[in-house]
Amino acid sequence: MRLCRFNHDRLGAVLGDTVADVSAVLETLPSLRWPLPPGDMLIANLEHLLPLIERALDRAPRRPLSGCALDSPVANPTKIIGAPVNYQKHIEEARADRQINVGNDVRTIDYYGLFLKANSSLVGQAAGVILPSMDRRHDHEGELAVVIGQVCRNVPASQALQYVAGYSVALDMTVRGSEDRSFRKSPDTYSVLGPWLVTRDEIADPGQLDLWLQVNGADRQRTNTRHLIYDVPRLIEYASSQYTLHPGDIIMTGTPEGVGPVIPGDVIEAGISGIGTLRVDVSEQRGELRTK
Repeated sequence: MRLCRFNHDRLGAVLGDTVADVSAVLETLPSLRWPLPPGDMLIANLEHLLPLIERALDRAPRRPLSGCALDSPVANPTKIIGAPVNYQKHIEEARADRQINVGNDVRTIDYYGLFLKANSSLVGQAAGVILPSMDRRHDHEGELAVVIGQVCRNVPASQALQYVAGYSVALDMTVRGSEDRSFRKSPDTYSVLGPWLVTRDEIADPGQLDLWLQVNGADRQRTNTRHLIYDVPRLIEYASSQYTLHPGDIIMTGTPEGVGPVIPGDVIEAGISGIGTLRVDVSEQRGELRTK
């Protein structure tokens, strides 16, 4: 099933070019009081909700997908985990491009380990990417995203896929520079997830998915996830060896070669076979003070 969050926290099931509004099933979620348990409530209760969603489809209101503003399908991850230089050809291009390596020796994921991105960087395609400043190079990085479905720790790779709720397309946007990855990859809107969540049963093998990215219709990135250095089970094993993973936690699995800069006015389209295509507009931050 393809589940989307749309139009300010409505829950939808994507059926072809329409969205069935199944938000009524959210009334069955448990009531919570402070302090809230860690994790995303929807993802934590997904196994309970899926049969209810199936039964609700016949009577659910339908609307055109093209008229829906798509938010991140995960609202409340406890963490967004990144996998640096997890394709060999990306390692090679990073070593050859000084704007990427900023004079440093580019090593491997074995050396760097994983990194964390700020949860406040997470958006869906409707928000778009907003570049925080124009005195740096800002690069797109298209990736497969894995969404964890259950609390887990020290998961062996042989059992890892049992703990997955589903998959999505991700943009791990990056500001080039010398600062730590977690700083340069955490501006607002620099973790784009979508266009929806595809449940685990829809993807037979996350290690055999075509991935591509275009900017303004021109090819930039194209690969298959079989070229990952650390595949999805190994990434889950690696991450869970250090972190307790909670429902809704997102693992961005790494980007292939072809990363490149974007500027205001660009349109990024990133797609993964069996999941869908994420379309994102790029704009420039105006610098105004924002409060809520």
